[in-house]
Amino acid sequence: MFESLDATLLARLQFAFTVSFHFIFPSFTIGLASYLAVLEGLWLWTGRSVYLDLFKYWLKIFALSFGMGVVSGIVMSYQFGTNWSVFSDKAGPIVGPLMAYEVLTAFFLEAGFLGVMLFGMNRVGKTLHFVATLAVAVGTFISAFWILSANSWMQTPAGYTIAASGQFQPADWLAIIFNPSFPYRLVHTVFAAYLTTALVVGAVGAWHLLRERANEGARTMFSMAMGMITVVAPLQILAGDQHGLNTQEHQPVKIMAMEGHFKSYPDGAPFVVVAWPDQAEGKNLYAVEIPKASSLILKHSLDAPLKGLDTVDRKDWPPVAIVFWAFRIMVGLGTLMLLLGLVSLWARVRHRLYDWPLLHRFAIAMGPAGFVAVIAGWVTTEVGRQPFTVHGLLRTADSVSPLQAPAVAISLLAFIVVYFIVFGAGVLYILRLMSHSPHRGEEGPQRDQPVRAAGITPAPQVSEGGN
Repeated sequence: MFESLDATLLARLQFAFTVSFHFIFPSFTIGLASYLAVLEGLWLWTGRSVYLDLFKYWLKIFALSFGMGVVSGIVMSYQFGTNWSVFSDKAGPIVGPLMAYEVLTAFFLEAGFLGVMLFGMNRVGKTLHFVATLAVAVGTFISAFWILSANSWMQTPAGYTIAASGQFQPADWLAIIFNPSFPYRLVHTVFAAYLTTALVVGAVGAWHLLRERANEGARTMFSMAMGMITVVAPLQILAGDQHGLNTQEHQPVKIMAMEGHFKSYPDGAPFVVVAWPDQAEGKNLYAVEIPKASSLILKHSLDAPLKGLDTVDRKDWPPVAIVFWAFRIMVGLGTLMLLLGLVSLWARVRHRLYDWPLLHRFAIAMGPAGFVAVIAGWVTTEVGRQPFTVHGLLRTADSVSPLQAPAVAISLLAFIVVYFIVFGAGVLYILRLMSHSPHRGEEGPQRDQPVRAAGITPAPQVSEGGN
């Protein structure tokens, strides 16, 4: 029944599914690790127990999310060998070391200190425990650094030579690591992670404020989350604008698809608000446009000319409709995040941050928005690079392993079933933890039960006043 399907398309769908599922967890844990470090730092600085209670509350959620992120990411490394062996052979001398650096620096750092962070608060003292929390937070950032460097090199390759065998060989590692799009993509992605975490924390705080307005933990987490959104949302818009200008310089075809520009505009291009891009006909259907706004955004001039897809060979067009709509979903949600930050700032100034149910419901509705936005941004980036795996140099059709469609289809279905059962159960348990109201004396995952279950006598606990 699968013989008529395209093996390359199925391999792409399989990798897209596993990456999308995996990306949900790092986009949350990168920001949550930093939030935990801030909470513990505030507790050590002020001595207020509410920060310790919130630290323990979110530490359990972080542990589950981190674990699911690690497990869901393991599968992708196997797919490089099973489904994308030609890409692995040709790009391996560059992408392989970058991935190895992530393991040697970030993963070892996270794994080395994660146990202390989760179970060591009453065993190693407050100062060393805070160092472990900081190490895990730094490790998540370093992990993002190397992964995004590898991905950015595939978008804007630099510092390489091509051997007679067709392999990409490193010529300048600094140029490879800090390739032209990497700084912009790193800032944009890290800001997205912080916003994703802030939206989740804010939604949980708002949920509990609607039920118990005087809950100190809910008030504190909601205030911190809204403050983060107020600051980071406008910075993210600025970072996205700079990233777009960089993409316009190095990947103009992607920008043409994002903007829905099938034709060139010699005297100012419109911004297509909504439309249905008809790739076969090379035009937009039912378009709503703002005249010359795209030229203003991309060139900072109303009359600046912009080239369209009519200047590009059709075989080099990405799937325009997917890129077009994914970009608009990301931008639309980013605009709502900015609105949430501004409304919460107004409520804070008017001393209504904790007693305005409409704001709280808005924050709850925006809780999943960060996850949707990062997936939409990833789709924009990756689908917009098509039909290449290494932009302009290695086509996707030439990167795939010699596969049979039935084998890929069956494994894809197996991934879908297993992922939704296993990780769906994990997400439901996380939501159950979030539904529990934060309270004084919150218990974290550093209790003695796992140690006693292993037959080990737990070490004596030190008091909160110890070091």
